[in-house]
Amino acid sequence: MPYKAAKISFDGSHYIATPKENFPQRHKRRRATIPPTPKEVEQKEQFEAAYKESQKLPRKERKAYMRKAMEETIPDKEQRKEYVERNNERKTTNKIRRKVRLSKKVNLQREWNFFCTFTFSDSLHTEESFRKSLRNTFKHLVARKGWKHVGVWERGGENGRLHFHGIFYIPPGGMVGEIVETKDYSTKDHRMQTARQNTYFLERYGRNDFQALGSPMEVQHSLGYLMKYIEKSGERLIYGGKLPTYFESDVMDEDILAPYGIDDRKAILADDFLCMVDGEVIGKVSPEVIAKMPKAN
Repeated sequence: MPYKAAKISFDGSHYIATPKENFPQRHKRRRATIPPTPKEVEQKEQFEAAYKESQKLPRKERKAYMRKAMEETIPDKEQRKEYVERNNERKTTNKIRRKVRLSKKVNLQREWNFFCTFTFSDSLHTEESFRKSLRNTFKHLVARKGWKHVGVWERGGENGRLHFHGIFYIPPGGMVGEIVETKDYSTKDHRMQTARQNTYFLERYGRNDFQALGSPMEVQHSLGYLMKYIEKSGERLIYGGKLPTYFESDVMDEDILAPYGIDDRKAILADDFLCMVDGEVIGKVSPEVIAKMPKAN
């Protein structure tokens, strides 16, 4: 048995094994954290504000905008350039990690059935109460109805109105309210549009749209939307329900199709590989078998 308790992910096409022995965990001694100085706090706050504003600009103009915005907090030109480069790289790295994590979580949970949008209504909420109340409702539906979701906050391009976009799994019998079709005029597209709105959310939060996902291709298309919103807004992902990044399984030689990744430290597995725990065969990989396997993040 080449790999024991490897971490398995799904990229939308293939199962990928990440052997623990190829990625050993190093237990580092915790270093005492040194509180940032007032100057460092000011610099970070200024950078974060400048970074957020720069996302509205063409990509090639963003760094110049950030350097200009930080002239007062970091007067030295070379220090300012180095600071912006270093922190912009940190932002880019974190964004890539969020995308990879999102992709693995979405692809491992194979039963997504709705792509939903919830739009802020100033006649029902403030932005703060909209965020807080909607998140609280999702938590209740996760606990009581078995919902799962992953999504992101985003602002509309024309009026900056706040939205929440997400991929949802709503189990049989878990829907609240009713889905009704409504038609209205889109000022953005200058045409009539049809939405499938949920009456429960319509009453409490205003406009929403529940688009059914009927195929893996539609799930991948929706995943692409979420990737775009992460890129555009820089917002953190919102998760609900049990959404592991990996499951763990022993892996046999005959189930390895090819090495994969940097230095071939990972492996592409057969589409019907055997899932095993401590040498015991649980079954050929399937959503039902994966549900029985140990999980990891």
